[in-house]
Order: sequence, then structure tokens, then C-alpha cells
Amino acid sequence: MRRRNFLLLSGTGLAATGLAACGSSGGSGSDGGGGSDVEVFTWWAQGSEKAGLDALMEQFEKDYPDLTFVNGSVAGGAGSAAKDMLQSRLQAGDPPDTFQAHAGLELADYIDAGQLEDVSSLYEEYGLTEAFPDDLVQLLTVEDEIYSVPSNIHRSNVVWTNTALLEAAGIDPSAVPADVDAFIADVEKAAASGVTGLSVGTTWTQVNLLEAILMADLGSAGYNGLWDGGTDWSGKDVTTALEHFSALMELTNSDRDGLDWTDATQQQIDGTAAYNVMGDWAVASFQQAEWADGEDFGYYPLAGGDEKIFGFLADSFTLPVGAPNPDGAKAWLDTISSQEGQLAFSLAKGSIPARTDVDTADFPAYQQTAIESYAADTICSSLAHGAATPVAWLNQISDATSKFTTGASDVAGYQEELATIAESNTSA
Repeated sequence: MRRRNFLLLSGTGLAATGLAACGSSGGSGSDGGGGSDVEVFTWWAQGSEKAGLDALMEQFEKDYPDLTFVNGSVAGGAGSAAKDMLQSRLQAGDPPDTFQAHAGLELADYIDAGQLEDVSSLYEEYGLTEAFPDDLVQLLTVEDEIYSVPSNIHRSNVVWTNTALLEAAGIDPSAVPADVDAFIADVEKAAASGVTGLSVGTTWTQVNLLEAILMADLGSAGYNGLWDGGTDWSGKDVTTALEHFSALMELTNSDRDGLDWTDATQQQIDGTAAYNVMGDWAVASFQQAEWADGEDFGYYPLAGGDEKIFGFLADSFTLPVGAPNPDGAKAWLDTISSQEGQLAFSLAKGSIPARTDVDTADFPAYQQTAIESYAADTICSSLAHGAATPVAWLNQISDATSKFTTGASDVAGYQEELATIAESNTSA
């Protein structure tokens, strides 16, 4: 296996998301040659994700009226079902024109299999090298080539709260727990009041919770070391994090394995769950329910001490080898990377633009805090959302986590399995 220079973002901040005036598209795009249909393959089939896709589709139709958007979405949060179907299509030589992926090591398997085209030339053509933060471009670069174009940036390690349920349980909604132990104490207090303490859904949402705990308990250096061999998965700090994960899972809803993230968030909106740990796409659900920020719902990153961590992921799109309409795919990449496309998408989806020259003055309060945090906080690449590991490693962790949360919840056995998985992947 080739040694690649994907970088885990582990410094303080990337580049400040600028507040310049919103201008025109980043590039002229293609003329749409190769046919009029453009199949866009995603897992954005519901909730704020679909709203974001719809916003991009509308912008695409404005930018390229001679092209026809074909929605190839496959339902399932975090793309578990979509990725399986996509891999089958790629192996069969039947790729879509473009497909959604997460920026980072999730792309490694596709690159190694020779399934993606280098789109570096589009960064020059569309002016993206200047528009995107340097560290983001570096994350996307593999041996001087780039294989995807990001449409936005998300934060994964956010705690969402139902203000009324916290107040009813005697918890100050404005108080942010200092560490994971304090957070667990609040969730226990909420659960004792007669509601679900912490709502979660199926396995990938549980892995999202796990990564947030690992970031908080291990800190950025310890967390990032999990993926390059610098942190011992058998160590005491990891044991503590897994014990915290186990304690929180005991306070979750019993129907979790049959739910997606939208259902878990809906439990908060319905008033049956006090807390949820989810990426910031969840904010759009509260906004769609016409909940008032700071009155009906609250939020904060799960903390582990003084260090402020931004759990990083970015949705991105690719140009597959053998795409039926490569010019149409390039037109889609133009739209999703343009100022107008990134503005429309993030407003609908709860994310922030990857470009630094988008006018974000009209973004809601949560996104304003995310913009500030992205510029100032320490960045940790998301496990659950493809930034930290290749797909195969994530799948192994997901399987181990599902076994743990549906079985006897043996922390020692779970930790041993995770350590074995890490050893097999870091020694490859």
C-alpha cells in the first residue's frame, strides 16, 4: 500500500472563515458535454440533508439550465447503505457521474482501487486553491493530487439540549459541563426526572458519540494518536473513555438500533429526550421545528478540560473513473464549490462554508459560533464521518461497537477488540 500524505488536522485552527461580500461562482465550469443527465449519488434523503441537497439542486439548475439533475440518493444516515451500493456499482463499472464522500481518509480505498479521477486542475480553474483554507487543501491532497471538492464543513462533537426538560430536571441550561464526568452526571439527573437522558440512533450515531467522548477524554494529541499508532488503544485513558461511553449508553432510548439521527433528534423535539450528541446538521431540525435558539434548545461541544476541540468533517464530491457524463460532473463540482452554492447549502444544512470568501453575516447564531470555533479551536478529524480512517477501519469499529451496545457491554472485551483492529490497520 502506498504511503499517502493525508493529514489529520491537529493544529490550532485552520483559517478564519472570512466575511467578505458574496460574489460570483468560483469558475466558469464546463459546457455540459457528454449528455444532459447528471446523476448525483448521495445519502441525503431526509431532514436537513435533503433540504441541503435541494438547495444545491436549485443552484445547479440556475448555473446550468441545459443539464438535468438526477437524484441518486440512498437513504441512511452517514451513508452506510449508500456506500455499500456505491461500491457494488463501482466494482461493476457502473459509476454515477459524481458521488458524495467525506473529505479525508474515507477516500483512500477509492483512490487505491483506481476509482477516482484527479480533479486538481479544477482547483485552479475554479479558483479553489485561494478560496479554501490552506490546511483543508492539504488534507485533500494525496501525493500532489486532489480527488474531491468539499461543499461545506461540519462539526461532529456537539451536545444538543432540550431547555425545558433540563429546567424541569433542575439543570441549569446555560451551564456547560466541565468534562465528561460532569456531563454524565447531568444526563443521569435528566433521566431521573422521567425522560430519556440521551437519545441516540443506530450504530453510526453511537460511533459519533464514541468519537466525541474520545476527543474529550484523550485531548487532541491522544485522539489523533489513535489513528497513527501514537496512542495505545489498550491504555488507561482509552479505558476511561470506553467506561464513559458505556455509562452514557445505559441512559439512552431502548429503541435506538431502529432509529436514524433524525429520529433521535425528533425525540428531543417531542419532549421525550433531554440530550443528544450529534453533528451540527441537527440544528436545521430545530430550526425547521421553529424552536428558538437559547430558549427551546441549546448546544455546546463535549468538553474534557480547557482544550477546545472542533470535531471536523466535510462533505465532498468526486469525479469517478468512467463517469457517463464527466463534463456534467464537473459542472456539479463548479456549483457546489461556488460562493452561491456553498451559501445556499450551509444555510439549509446547518454547516459552514468551506470557502473563506462567503458572506456569512446572515447565518443563524449556531453557525456563527461554529465559524468562530473552526478558526480558533484545535481540529480533530471525525471517525464516524470518514475523516480519520479509511472505510474498512471505520466499518470494523462500527461492527465492534454494535456488538458492544447490543450485547453484554463488556468494556474490557470491547477495548481488546478495538486494540486488535487498530494494530491490524496501523501495521498494514
